[in-house]
Amino acid sequence: MSSSKKPLSYPSSHKSNQVDNYHGTSVADPYRWLEDPDSEETRTWIEAQNQITFGYLSEIPAREKIKQRLTKLWDYEKYGIPFKEGERYFYFKNDGLQNQSVLYTLKTLEDEPKVLLDPNKLSEDGTVALSGLSISEDGKLLAYGLSTSGSDWQEWKVRDVETGEDLQDNLKWIKFSGASWTHDRQGFFYSRYDEPNEKTQLEDVNYYQKLYYHQLGTSQSEDVLIYHRPDQKEWSFGGGVTEDGHYLIISIWLGTDSKNLVFFKDLTNPNAEVLELINQFEADYSFVDNDDSVFYFRTDLNAPRGRVIAIDTKNPAPENWREIIPQSAETLESVGVLNNQFVADYLKDAHSQIKIFDLKGTFIREVELPGLGSAGGFGGKRHDTETFYNYTSFTTPGTTYRYDMITGKSTVLRQPKVDFNPDDYETKQVFYQSQDGTRVPMFITHKKGIKLDGNNPTYLYAYGGFNASMTPSFSVSLLVWMEIGGIYAMPNIRGGGEYGEEWHQAGMKDKKQNVFDDFIGAAEWLIANKYTKTEKLAIAGGSNGGLLVGACITQRPDLFGAAIPAVGVMDMLRFHKFTIGWAWTSEYGSADNLEEFPALYAYSPLHNIKPDTAYPATLITTADHDDRVVPAHSFKFAAALQEAHAGDAPVLIRIETKAGHGAGKPTAKIIEEAADKWAFLVRTLDIA
Repeated sequence: MSSSKKPLSYPSSHKSNQVDNYHGTSVADPYRWLEDPDSEETRTWIEAQNQITFGYLSEIPAREKIKQRLTKLWDYEKYGIPFKEGERYFYFKNDGLQNQSVLYTLKTLEDEPKVLLDPNKLSEDGTVALSGLSISEDGKLLAYGLSTSGSDWQEWKVRDVETGEDLQDNLKWIKFSGASWTHDRQGFFYSRYDEPNEKTQLEDVNYYQKLYYHQLGTSQSEDVLIYHRPDQKEWSFGGGVTEDGHYLIISIWLGTDSKNLVFFKDLTNPNAEVLELINQFEADYSFVDNDDSVFYFRTDLNAPRGRVIAIDTKNPAPENWREIIPQSAETLESVGVLNNQFVADYLKDAHSQIKIFDLKGTFIREVELPGLGSAGGFGGKRHDTETFYNYTSFTTPGTTYRYDMITGKSTVLRQPKVDFNPDDYETKQVFYQSQDGTRVPMFITHKKGIKLDGNNPTYLYAYGGFNASMTPSFSVSLLVWMEIGGIYAMPNIRGGGEYGEEWHQAGMKDKKQNVFDDFIGAAEWLIANKYTKTEKLAIAGGSNGGLLVGACITQRPDLFGAAIPAVGVMDMLRFHKFTIGWAWTSEYGSADNLEEFPALYAYSPLHNIKPDTAYPATLITTADHDDRVVPAHSFKFAAALQEAHAGDAPVLIRIETKAGHGAGKPTAKIIEEAADKWAFLVRTLDIA
């Protein structure tokens, strides 16, 4: 493994005498002071760490060439999927290197598009991002949310679509919420928290979300409280108006648990109460559509891979529920209604499969897709006969198709032009066995003609949590990696949603070790099958995937040549004490719980760093304004790893300023970070 000419001298990270008692176990937390991101001591530490990291990266000769190639490849037109409200179409487009995509509107798809909202004009450096939008049913009003420097906090405004002018409405302290208009377009429903402490709003815990109705032209202080539960501080609410305008569907969830409740309110009766339809956290229920009082749901109740049921709200007892589309071998991700038919989005071994059924559940046809990839979109209204979708794969940039619901034909609407030849690359899907014998799929993509001689630099990336499915998608950054001879491998490990709720639960709480075993198994398979070797193998992941990387390098430091954990959850004993971290206890468990503490302590990356151990070359990445996974996780992990590290491979932390967890990050910052990442691997994996 290549390293710098002399071992790096890391900034001083002083240790305090902080010790906590967990159910009789004493646990030291010497870097607790790094939990305050704005203290003078922490700011000095950030500056010193960045000085070493950026100094190291700037000396890598390949970095500038990589950045130039990334910039050139990135510079192509990127179109979002068109959607329609009233008599208007809307879509996002990025000219190529714009920091944020621009929202356009037009009457027909052949018209000259008009800019409706350009977030690039909201800040000079592109760090104000559009983080949510909702268009009224007649297409005349746009409610939109903005977030600054990557924060989860949003401010919502309203814009007249025809004039492009903002109205006086301004709503604050909104987080994890959309907006849903009433059909009279007099206002919309949204969820918010109480105003937080000005100084600590990026760290404070978020509890007691409330569902409100905002009437246009009035102050936020006059908004009508629709529903809240003072007795349930952890409940979160999402309110959506049905397509017929008749009902408000209220979905209630507890943290990140996929089980939810469903309540509803009759909007045609001003005095209607909120009624409870599903009042037990027993399964996932996603509202699809309704026929008057009959509500359709996609659910995993008694069907871990998903099915469609109908509930008549006039006879809501479970014995009266009807199954419309039964569970199949594939995983049912989502369902919509178009042309009076169900459009069902399935995953078959982690790639898309789209099936169409009539409203009685009779299969009509499968949508023909170009290959093993991911298809998304298929939005629209009940009677629409046209819809749009995007198809992408590891070697196919996102291509937009128009789909005719009557003929079943797809036609290309927009195909991006990227400066590469997809025929030079190949993707295959393999299956390997994890430690306990579980069969796990993995996609492998690389240039055609590589030799399986164990010498290929390989980038192994996964997530493994929160029921999130990892599916094929195109990335300019990964294309640059493959151009320099790299292999990209993406296993679909447990904890994700690729094979339904059972697959998810097999990687939760006290079964979390399965996730790490699956990832380690992927690394061992790649080495055994001569794709790569330890010295050429890098692992990476972000957020929950950052935890994955942190756990794997502390469990198997001998197996990897390099590691890039991004915005990772590294302190599994204290994660629930910051911002929305409490919401993850349904996934991870909590150290406050005597039964759950041992499993968390056994794999918590911060608490399993061993002194005098040679760790792989590591580039930890985070942002000083991340208010989802607070940067203290990465700060404390970096300080502890640098102190324990006995090898001469670099252990660095790259701390982005004016950025958050990742959403809304400007293009310029994305390119800089990708250039740093690949340059780091070129040097540490000794890529010629």
